[in-house]
Amino acid sequence: MNRLDQISLGKIVVIRERLLKAQRDGTKIYRFESGDPSFDIHPNVKLAMESALKQNKTHYIPNNGIPELREALAKKLQTTNKLNIEAKHISVTNGAMHALYVLYQCIVGEGDEVIVPDPMWTEAVENARLAGAKTIGVELKPEHNYVYRAEDIEAKITSKTKVIFLNSPQNPTGAIIPKKELQKIADLAVKKNLWIVSDEAYEHVLFDGGEHTSIGSLIPNYDKIVSVYSFSKSYAMSGLRLGYFACRDELFNDRAGKLLRCTVNGINSVTQWGAIAALATPDEWYKEMNKEYLKRRDLFLEALSGNEILTPYIPHGAFYLWCKVKDGIDVPKLSEAMAQAGIGNAPGDCFGEAPSTVQSIRLAFSCSTEMILEGAAPLREFLKNYK
Repeated sequence: MNRLDQISLGKIVVIRERLLKAQRDGTKIYRFESGDPSFDIHPNVKLAMESALKQNKTHYIPNNGIPELREALAKKLQTTNKLNIEAKHISVTNGAMHALYVLYQCIVGEGDEVIVPDPMWTEAVENARLAGAKTIGVELKPEHNYVYRAEDIEAKITSKTKVIFLNSPQNPTGAIIPKKELQKIADLAVKKNLWIVSDEAYEHVLFDGGEHTSIGSLIPNYDKIVSVYSFSKSYAMSGLRLGYFACRDELFNDRAGKLLRCTVNGINSVTQWGAIAALATPDEWYKEMNKEYLKRRDLFLEALSGNEILTPYIPHGAFYLWCKVKDGIDVPKLSEAMAQAGIGNAPGDCFGEAPSTVQSIRLAFSCSTEMILEGAAPLREFLKNYK
């Protein structure tokens, strides 16, 4: 059997298609299933891309990214993320999802085990499976505020374990791993000589004083760490498809260069020039977006107040509400009914198999504030009347 036959097309995609069908049938739809930021890209990014086109910067480029962008990324990783990284350690990818595909192909082989949080964004798990690995879930429990804990990870380590994967701030829960817990995970990886893959796509999407720490900054001389980033969330460049990863290991980077050559042979050159401009934008750019995300989160929480079906976890990062569904309610049926009513959502079994995961549902507040304002009343009414 081909490995691709074991990979799904994504349950969120199925929900999206149901929503669009409902829309064609005349139902007003609310896109609470998608993690696509509603904001436009910064004007300076547009100008930089236009300038690149006018200057005909549209020819073949290095597989791992144009030197100017990699130097800018190295500066960002050194100053913002406190990583012991140089430009030669960085590769630019076609979004963070492509980064995950490449890095797993470089690290794992048939039968290796990758420890992952449960719940977890589907593609983070399936890219490991595409490389031949088996994923081992660690349940993120409500009573621990969905924090990924070193002691729970250690209990899952076997002789086949190759990688500890983490994502903070996390999709779908919005939980942030505290610095002390990150240190424990880092120490565990060093002790067991394991790879760490750290997905930090939501590094800038923070609320209520939430702080992001890159795990690589805690063990700066440990080479078996791959730190993954994206321009989709911080800079609302989701459709431009630009991500990157950083790793100090020489063999890893040699393998990554070969795979980049054989898959994409260089990422869109114009987008890379835009990314340099994005990195140069003041921090206030994404901080203003965060203020609006916070407003949207609180509007959602208000809409859910008093209902008996969904109990939300209050996120301190990312832009999702992870809601526990009342015991006894069939989550797939609830999700289907919401979609038919035009209310986007992602059922818990999109993200894992743990008991608390499958009895949950995710709502996204990355859509416009207007859509949440419009959708609040239908959401309240749906939950009030659902049986």
